[in-house]
Amino acid sequence: MARKYRVGIIGRTGKGNYGHGLDTVWKGVSRCDVVAIADDNKSALAGAMTRSGARKAYTDYREMLDKEKPDIVSISQRWIDRHHEMLMAAIDMGCHIYMEKPFVRDLVEADEVVEACETKHLKLAIAHGNRYSPQVAIARKLIADGEIGNVLELRARGKEDPRRGGGEDLWVLGTHMLDLMRVFAGDVESCFATCFEKGVPVNRSHVYDGNEGIGPLAADTIDATYRFKSGIHGFFSSHRGHGNRFGLKVFGSKGVLEFQSGYGKTAWLLKDPAWSPGRTGSKWQAISSNGVGKPESKDTKHGSNHAAVVDLIEAIEKDRQPVSGLYDARAATEMIVSVFESHRQGGPVSFPLKNRRNPLTLLK
Repeated sequence: MARKYRVGIIGRTGKGNYGHGLDTVWKGVSRCDVVAIADDNKSALAGAMTRSGARKAYTDYREMLDKEKPDIVSISQRWIDRHHEMLMAAIDMGCHIYMEKPFVRDLVEADEVVEACETKHLKLAIAHGNRYSPQVAIARKLIADGEIGNVLELRARGKEDPRRGGGEDLWVLGTHMLDLMRVFAGDVESCFATCFEKGVPVNRSHVYDGNEGIGPLAADTIDATYRFKSGIHGFFSSHRGHGNRFGLKVFGSKGVLEFQSGYGKTAWLLKDPAWSPGRTGSKWQAISSNGVGKPESKDTKHGSNHAAVVDLIEAIEKDRQPVSGLYDARAATEMIVSVFESHRQGGPVSFPLKNRRNPLTLLK
């Protein structure tokens, strides 16, 4: 019989809660058994047990790890101020990990987690759900088949809402787009970026303690250019209060692919070298999980978490990296950090970044 995996869930009600369903996904995976849940908000434990189906509850996640010895730990809360300590504790206990994004607060923490996972031969998957969408796999084949010609550039924007647009948007939601850019363009070679606050270049006086445990943060306006090792250039921007463009476009010599952020959302293909349907008469074609111009038939109710957990189990058993794994998590973090490092340096920065600390702590 197939092995059953013991799962321990960590959440923090009121401080990131359980992310986007990282507590409930395990109930739908037959090979997983939720043995316990940990939440430092004691009043929330009863509800957390009911939602997750956990058999036991703890207010101290370290006690849960020690007593229950789970095979997989779900680090579920959105706040990232304690991600690193929780990751290191789970790794020390020999647990594989599924976790909410963003990864960790800086590259020092990221490097420590990578080294620890490598030493213990453990797998880590992160909830960059776009990677698991069937439409992304179809789009990659369309590119390979030459349907949009040579890829010329990528353009992504954050959610850009009135509260989070800029630096916070880059960390909390932009990480999805940066990760998706790497799916189509590969590893990053360099970054050049500028950061502004109310029209003024960000300096030390603009730095504040960010929401959701991000740590030092700044900027309501961010514009970044990435050069990928493939020779492709990618652009990411987030301007506070100018929303409704959250997604990614891939521009080719013969057409365009467009993605909204989110698992299973319809993607779009424009076969037009001018990139201008209003002028040329070309039309956008919907891409479902069945292909271009075909109606959707796949039930996506389980969502990206389910796909990620099933993939994580396969990665454990086949000793491969998850679809959205450890190195992808660090790479997205490095793309985020490089924005602030480039602004601090006043020019392009090369990868891997020499400075692994939060660049905003070094501003003059």
